[in-house]
Amino acid sequence: MVTSSKEQFKYIYGPVYSWRLGMSLGIDPLTPAGKRKVCNFDCPYCQLGRTAKFYTERENFVPVDAIINEIKALPAIRIDHYTFSGRGEPTLAGNLGEMIRAVREATGGKIAVITNAGLIDLEDVRRDLAQADLVLAKLDAGDQESFQQVDIPAASISFERVVPGIKTFRENFTGRLALQVMFVKENKHCAARIARLAREINPDEVQLNTPLRPGGAAPLDQEELMGLKGYFQGLPAVCVYEAQRKTVEPFNERSTVLRHGNFRKGVKSQERRASC
Repeated sequence: MVTSSKEQFKYIYGPVYSWRLGMSLGIDPLTPAGKRKVCNFDCPYCQLGRTAKFYTERENFVPVDAIINEIKALPAIRIDHYTFSGRGEPTLAGNLGEMIRAVREATGGKIAVITNAGLIDLEDVRRDLAQADLVLAKLDAGDQESFQQVDIPAASISFERVVPGIKTFRENFTGRLALQVMFVKENKHCAARIARLAREINPDEVQLNTPLRPGGAAPLDQEELMGLKGYFQGLPAVCVYEAQRKTVEPFNERSTVLRHGNFRKGVKSQERRASC
């Protein structure tokens, strides 16, 4: 178990065991622990709660040196990916690219970014994301109507810009691209359409998820989600119910829950539903 004072780390959290990233150290480029959520979506299923205020413009929220100083203060622990996510949408950080470069230089490790893809139509966002080893981009909808219902984006973000943005990014990205699909009852009817879009994008992986961590939406059970996986035949699709389940002690549990949700309940929920 990693131990530290609760005050030592404000921007990094975990590590947590991710079903696709292994041992993942979270990096929040947006907020110190416990502060406001910075996002351009208001997904009802989000484990961080609802979005009180939409942020739509990129800005520098956290100094790069603050992130690097915390990483250098870590004790020796195994890290598979240094993962930019945090309490909101990481591409809203205008200095994301600089942070990625600095973390790679300081650690020599692999960098992942988890994004809702709301700004991926912007060239500067794609340029920053291109510096990562792995990008995990959200694709929860099949059209504007379902996008509005499932992800509730800020008014300036449209589905018609998001999908072409992901396609353009894919064409030029030399790392690995994964699509993350969060299925809830409101978008399960879109599975065939989402699968068609995924084939057009041609990612390295399609991750089929459902909200197992406590949030504002109920998860689909294993049988239903595995049924939806059938639409993704021929694609490198994986399902959260097929994942290895493991709990890791974070160095600051409160900070980790604020950014990652209640990971302990998520693991227990996954185990319970997978055994049904």
